[in-house]
Amino acid sequence: MIDRFFYWMKYYLGFSSKESRGFFLLIPVLVILSFTPFILRFFKNKEAEKTFLEFQSRIDSLENLSIQLVSSPLPTFNPQDTVRSNRNQKQLENINRIPFSEADSITLQIVPGIGQATAGRIIKYRENLGGFHSQSQLLEVFGVKEETALALWEFFDFYPQVYRKIPINTASLEELSAHPYISYGEAKVLVAYRGQHGVFLSSTDLLKIKIFKAEWVEKINPYLDFE
Repeated sequence: MIDRFFYWMKYYLGFSSKESRGFFLLIPVLVILSFTPFILRFFKNKEAEKTFLEFQSRIDSLENLSIQLVSSPLPTFNPQDTVRSNRNQKQLENINRIPFSEADSITLQIVPGIGQATAGRIIKYRENLGGFHSQSQLLEVFGVKEETALALWEFFDFYPQVYRKIPINTASLEELSAHPYISYGEAKVLVAYRGQHGVFLSSTDLLKIKIFKAEWVEKINPYLDFE
């Protein structure tokens, strides 16, 4: 049987006798390695089951004694792990909440998780946009995560405010493409279409340009001035 295996390895795979024997000895090692994850998972699940049964036993014992459980008897089951921290409460008591539109890169740094660089990017993005009309726009800033955004709204009030709009019917190619929501290619199409078909009366006219999706038109609409 082994001789036939060596013959097959030599005839079909071109292995030498030495290479065939080496590969044959390697097979048991490969088999053991392939089963190792399953073996480890089995023992890990056994240990987890044992820990859970111990935890459940302690819970039952406490309930039988009419003791109300306020914390877990096991450190691995600490309910406080899921409770949101109020670490910002003291800071909030000592500051005046101001509108986000009035915040600068200095005042933004009071928010945990926002340093000088992130604060600068937020202010720059707000300025390039012409103001925020939705809280969700903060997540468009590079480096701002959802938890950071939620923390920021604990310190600052948000009022939708677009303080600068683009005059869509007179803006140049460079002015249009300078807005974060309008690429250079999209700006070229807008200018070319305006030159051929006349002024845009509303955002509905932008949908006549078939390559533009309604979602994109809706996104840029708050920043367009059709006067």
